[in-house]
Amino acid sequence: MLPQFFDIHAHINDSRFNEDRNDVLARMREHGVFAIVVGTDYQSSQEAVNIASFADGGVYASIGVHPIDDRNEKFREPFFAEIATSARVVAVGECGLDYSRLGDTEDITVEKERQKKLFEEQIDFALAKNLPLMIHCRDSNKALADANKDVLAILRKKKNMEGERLRGNIHFFSQTIEIAREYFVLDFTISITGVITFSNEYDEVVRLAPLDKIMSETDCPYVSPAPYRGKRNEPIFVEEVVKKIAKLRNEDFETVRSALVQNALRTFNITP
Repeated sequence: MLPQFFDIHAHINDSRFNEDRNDVLARMREHGVFAIVVGTDYQSSQEAVNIASFADGGVYASIGVHPIDDRNEKFREPFFAEIATSARVVAVGECGLDYSRLGDTEDITVEKERQKKLFEEQIDFALAKNLPLMIHCRDSNKALADANKDVLAILRKKKNMEGERLRGNIHFFSQTIEIAREYFVLDFTISITGVITFSNEYDEVVRLAPLDKIMSETDCPYVSPAPYRGKRNEPIFVEEVVKKIAKLRNEDFETVRSALVQNALRTFNITP
C-alpha cells in the first residue's frame, strides 16, 4: 500500500523519543506516514536501522556521519558496511559540509579539509553500495553560499566520473532557487521542512522548483511546523509541510501529495 505522506528525514532515533517512540510509530501507521530515520554517527545510524527493522513497515534508514555533530567521529567503513547489509537502509548520510560554526575551530582551512574528506569518503561508500546520498549543507553565510559551492564542486567532479550512479537529496534546503537549479542539473533533489509554514524565506524556491525535484521532511524533533510550534516535531506533522507546498505553488493538494510520495519512492528506490 502506498503511503499518504513521506517524511524523508526524521530523527526518531533521538533521545527525545525514548519515552514514546512506539506511540510515534503507531501514529505514523494510523496516518499513513512513511519515514526515513537518519543517522549522524555510527551509534545513531545503528539505532536508525534497528528502528526501521523492527517497525511494522513504512520506516527506512539512512546511515552516515554528520560533518560537525562530533568532529572526532570518523567514517569507519567496515562498521557501516555491516549495517548497510540491512534491506531497510536506503541512503548514506546525513553527510556533507557545515560551515556555520567555523569560528569554533582553530584553523578554518584544516577544518574545511577535514569535512571534505569525510564527505568524499561517504560519497565513495554510497557509490560502492549503489545508494543515494542524504546531504547536509549549511553555509557560514547565505549570501556567500560557501558550503553549497563546495558541495556542488565535489558533486560535479564525482558526477563527471560516475554519471547517473551519483544521486541523492539536499536535506533541509536553505538556499536560493539559483543554487537549487545547480543541484537539479546534477539530478539531485531538495527537501523542504516546516520552516515554510512560519517563514516566507523559501517561498520562491517552493514555487519555482519542478515538482518532481522536491520532497517533504520534518527533521524532527526539530523545526515543528505551524500550528505545532513550540512542540516536539514528529513525522505525522509532515502533512503541514505538504499542505503549505501545495498552497505556495497554487496547485491541487492531492496532486502535490501524490507527487511528493512518488518522488521519495523513486529517489530512495523504495517499493512499498
